[in-house]
Amino acid sequence: MAHQSIELKSISPLDGYKLLTNLVVPRPIALVSTIGADGVPNLAPFSFFMLGGSNPASLMISPTLTGKGLMKDTLRNIRETGEFVVNLVTREMADDMNQTSRNLPANESEWSWTKFAALPSSMIAPERVLESPVHLECKLFEVVEHGQGPNAARYVIGEVLMAHFEDSGSGLIARLGGPEYVDLGTVESFELQRP
Repeated sequence: MAHQSIELKSISPLDGYKLLTNLVVPRPIALVSTIGADGVPNLAPFSFFMLGGSNPASLMISPTLTGKGLMKDTLRNIRETGEFVVNLVTREMADDMNQTSRNLPANESEWSWTKFAALPSSMIAPERVLESPVHLECKLFEVVEHGQGPNAARYVIGEVLMAHFEDSGSGLIARLGGPEYVDLGTVESFELQRP
């Protein structure tokens, strides 16, 4: 079997991003709710998301810098407050989740573009997404910066303080490459174009 080889430093960061996101699949989606120091709630999806350890329980999201090398609202909010909620996403939530990927001004909340209902958290200020079957209330442990400029990684390591979940937990979706997603309950793929 022949393999194709690409030294990632020889291609643009955007091309490297596209290559890796098409190779590392499926990726679960963290719909992250935060609140800024100014009190504006934020809701944004991230497929650069994984579990960490269990002693203490931890997870990681990576809100990479924007294509212009700027910090996303989610990262700014987590740095300011030290709190965030990871809400997992079902097929029924997919269209509204997609709406939260809009590039909005920092003083405008993505919640207003969805039909999601907010549910108070038990231990932290950011609210949970009622429609989600799983909510993980987290406090910031550390932000690890890797790289500078467009699409550079910012690894947010969070300690999970409280987990809320429905018994079924089925019907979650995951990200494939580009606009492709998969329903993990039915194993059917579908597409969502970013708004």
